[in-house]
Amino acid sequence: MLEHLTTEAQNERTMNLDEISIEQFLTIMNEEDAKVSRAVREQIPKIAQAVAKIAASLRQHGRLIYIGAGTSGRIGLLDAVECPPTFGTAPEEVVGLIAGGERAFIKAVEGAEDSRELGVEDLKKIELTHKDTVVGIAASGRTPYVIAGLEYANQIGASTVALSCNKDSLISKAAQIAIEIVNGPEVLTGSTRLKSGTSQKLVCNMLSTAAMIQVGKVYGNLMVDVQLTNEKLVERAKRIIMEATSCDYATAEQYLAKAHNTPKAAIVMILTGATYKETIEKLENANGFVRQAIK
Repeated sequence: MLEHLTTEAQNERTMNLDEISIEQFLTIMNEEDAKVSRAVREQIPKIAQAVAKIAASLRQHGRLIYIGAGTSGRIGLLDAVECPPTFGTAPEEVVGLIAGGERAFIKAVEGAEDSRELGVEDLKKIELTHKDTVVGIAASGRTPYVIAGLEYANQIGASTVALSCNKDSLISKAAQIAIEIVNGPEVLTGSTRLKSGTSQKLVCNMLSTAAMIQVGKVYGNLMVDVQLTNEKLVERAKRIIMEATSCDYATAEQYLAKAHNTPKAAIVMILTGATYKETIEKLENANGFVRQAIK
């Protein structure tokens, strides 16, 4: 079956990698990488459908759950762990599952991706519900761990999305929405950590960022729910407040403290003159959207 997959095909441009110069290879690789964003663009309508499902899940206190194996699982997990500091989500709100468990992020766990049972077990462990959206990621589109996970999610009534890099993939058939990013053969035959991995990262970026915009985690192009977990992010929060309200640094610092280190609340307080308690009420009534809260 592998010989029919685009991700396993030989790239005619790179049949002599062991003979060309370093710069020649890097030039070809760069040109091949440039094809990735175009391939992603072709799937924007499907990506938009997936975002709508994810946003709907988040609004009803459901979750975005990535499930994958190997590189695909690591990419989903990477996107998941970046959401709490960026968007102020709870750790359990965006989840990354990888075949073989968290230890597989660092070292491959042999045979884990071939286990259908593990795919179902991992979703049961996190108590999957119909409110959640499960995004199955597999470059080949044929990973048993992911297919079984998507099939189980369908049985539970969750929303399901497949992200693969081959046309008419098996995981596409197991999901309600199929995103198929066809990048063409890899420069190194079958090495799906390259163009396939890059395209998966781009799509995961789009899914989580667009969904968070839809649930009020952004004002303008500012991440107003950023968590202040280190000195850099404290300073970023002050700058966000300054940019959103045109106030000076001292004012931003003062209101950030008044808002209990919540940039979103500080912005609303400055723009409306409301107290912290009134601001929280305004944001709750606006479903977390700053633009609605300041009207």
